[in-house]
Amino acid sequence: MAIPIIQVKNLYKIYKVGDTKVYALHGVDFEIYKGEFCAIVGPSGSGKSTLLNMLAGLEKPSKGEIVIDKVHIEHMTENQLVEFRRKRVGFIFQSYNLLKTLNAVENVALPLSFRGVPKKKRNAIAEKYLKLVGLEKQMKHMANAMSGGQQQRVGIARALAVNPRIIFADEPTGNLDSKTTMEILKLMRRIVREQQQTLIMVTHDNHLASYADRLFHIVDGKIFKIEQMHHEDDDLEENEHENKMEESPDSVDGGPDGSRDDSGHTDDGQGAAIG
Repeated sequence: MAIPIIQVKNLYKIYKVGDTKVYALHGVDFEIYKGEFCAIVGPSGSGKSTLLNMLAGLEKPSKGEIVIDKVHIEHMTENQLVEFRRKRVGFIFQSYNLLKTLNAVENVALPLSFRGVPKKKRNAIAEKYLKLVGLEKQMKHMANAMSGGQQQRVGIARALAVNPRIIFADEPTGNLDSKTTMEILKLMRRIVREQQQTLIMVTHDNHLASYADRLFHIVDGKIFKIEQMHHEDDDLEENEHENKMEESPDSVDGGPDGSRDDSGHTDDGQGAAIG
């Protein structure tokens, strides 16, 4: 029997607005297993981002348990949570959070520098993951010279480089066009399977969520349905993907127009600081 990597039990997040109690999460229970790609999907204000923040140890629950990798994180101090995230968690952001003055290798290697990994070793790790996401030819490109799709691939490589047990992605393709979005989601799904990591993605888009193995539908702070997805065309898709990657890592990004909004990477330090 598979052992859950994440267990959530009777989880509540209650905010006080004046004399009124607002329930952002209202008694949530679920389990997520190693190697799964799960999507938390729901409309704006449903509680999905609050749930992601709590799973990542960025917000404390009002009540309930969060057990990650057999460790209760709801009782941890802030310092313990920082250490926990550094050792076990990777983040993929909608706004990429790349440092524009660094090239792709340097951006991916940055979280490793905080761990004290020597420069030669961290650059070798960064190059390995950039190859994995199909950016072999763009390793020395500066972040601001890349398309949106390429920047998001760098963001994925950076999340993977710390070898996390769990990857959290908050609306990871929100700034990308539909073709690039599809490629990024297939890429994330393939990598999670190959590396046997666990990916949890928050999105308001049911179509994007359909790339996941399981969908957690959340409305008004409650999970009202957990849906198992079946991907019969996976093998075909992955083969097509690999062939494309061999032909040209550029071709799937739609060139410089691969992003609808390149204004997203203003908060430069956040990805590095959390990761």
